[in-house]
Amino acid sequence: MKFQSTRDLDGEKLSAAQIIKQGLAADGGLFVPESIPTLTSEEIEALRKVDYPTRAAKILGKFLTDYTEEELLADCRAAYAKTSFVGGAAPLVALDETLHSLELWHGPTAAFKDMALQIMPRLLSRALVKTGEERTALILVATSGDTGKAALEGYKDIDRIKIAVFYPVDGVSRVQKLQMQTQTGDNVYVCAINGNFDDAQTGVKRIFSDKGAADLLNEKGYFFSSANSINWGRLAPQIVYYVSAYCDLLNKGTLKMGEKMNVTVPTGNFGNIFAAYLAKLMGLPIDRLVCASNKNNILTDFLNTGTYDRNRQFHLTMSPSMDILISSNLERLIYFTAGAERTAQYMKSLSETGAYTVDPDVKQAIDASFCGFFADEETTAKTIRAFMERYHYLADTHTAVALSAAEQYIEKTGDRKPMVVASTASPYKFASDVYTSLYDKAPADPLAALDALSAKTATEIPYPLRGIGERKVRFTDVVPAADMWEAVKKYLG
Repeated sequence: MKFQSTRDLDGEKLSAAQIIKQGLAADGGLFVPESIPTLTSEEIEALRKVDYPTRAAKILGKFLTDYTEEELLADCRAAYAKTSFVGGAAPLVALDETLHSLELWHGPTAAFKDMALQIMPRLLSRALVKTGEERTALILVATSGDTGKAALEGYKDIDRIKIAVFYPVDGVSRVQKLQMQTQTGDNVYVCAINGNFDDAQTGVKRIFSDKGAADLLNEKGYFFSSANSINWGRLAPQIVYYVSAYCDLLNKGTLKMGEKMNVTVPTGNFGNIFAAYLAKLMGLPIDRLVCASNKNNILTDFLNTGTYDRNRQFHLTMSPSMDILISSNLERLIYFTAGAERTAQYMKSLSETGAYTVDPDVKQAIDASFCGFFADEETTAKTIRAFMERYHYLADTHTAVALSAAEQYIEKTGDRKPMVVASTASPYKFASDVYTSLYDKAPADPLAALDALSAKTATEIPYPLRGIGERKVRFTDVVPAADMWEAVKKYLG
């Protein structure tokens, strides 16, 4: 299978290994497959009988056709080993007859990003060999909290790879910040910026598109690549867990083959919910995709009106991984519903004016699968309390946004199909806000909140977060967003 840019300005077609190595298309667009492979009911029937690594290898093999079945299975078994994913890679927890929590945070950094970023470094390492690349990959990452730590953990001490992560200094939780600042590994660098996630993401894209920066890297024996969900190697593994959730619903007897499920995803950069859309395009029986937003409800407005407008107030919330006003992966949805020519026009308008409005036929195509709801801070807190009281289920702030959106959708439509809600982080990554939401009282400090929350709720702190306050802080740099490239050059020496 070959891949092309969403803007397709040069008509270049590349292999899976090439696009995983490259990350971003030369014309500034995102890579997408030329066609969507199919997933038949017979294949789903076979997948329901096997374990998660086998499911992952089979699904990835449909897109990454220049990787062998043996390579993918070996990498998936290593990535999703039980020693790394304690409690399972993507367990599905039934809350009631309708709501099911797809817990994607059982990996080494307690966030859903592990589901892709434990496999992606292995795919990139193979891509370097398959493409005959002799230089070292420099991974640049902008993070709103979870991607950074997951990428650092996935790429640490991997040969021929260096990684630099940038995060908004006041836009991540205390636990998220400590996870990144204490990261081990000889090939890693972490730096905060004065600004928000969009500033960090724009800075990374600016560096990527700077020919002078690329030339300087080449002279030093490096080339740029990305671990953000703009990279197809990051997005493709996310398709797997929606297929796996459907298989689990079949195995539980909740669904019969061919019956449809709904999916709700807490959404910031649009990659996670777009992966569910791809699963639907492949043939997975998904009906509605509910896009859940926090107070930064730019996506809710877009889905309701067809206008994407980032010229608005930016809010710092208790669900910081969703504090985003530039949802990069939305471009891929636009491509599949509008085509490359109009996508390029919309993205040009976004770059120049900060907004665009899709044509009526595009809006209609998006409406066929998507709807949007949001939860403000008060609603998020109430949802955390309600699910603890009703189900003794402890949800993090992002999952609570999704649970609220799912309930809003069900109440509005009366649709009682099984609803799979993507649970994207352990509640202990945001223990202070979860504790405050439950008990209307802030803990003594963000780190004390972990022990206090565990004691109050009789739940365990996940292994990646135990003792985090005792780890050595390695990275304390803070720079203006405009100086990110200077920080990278300093890191490389």
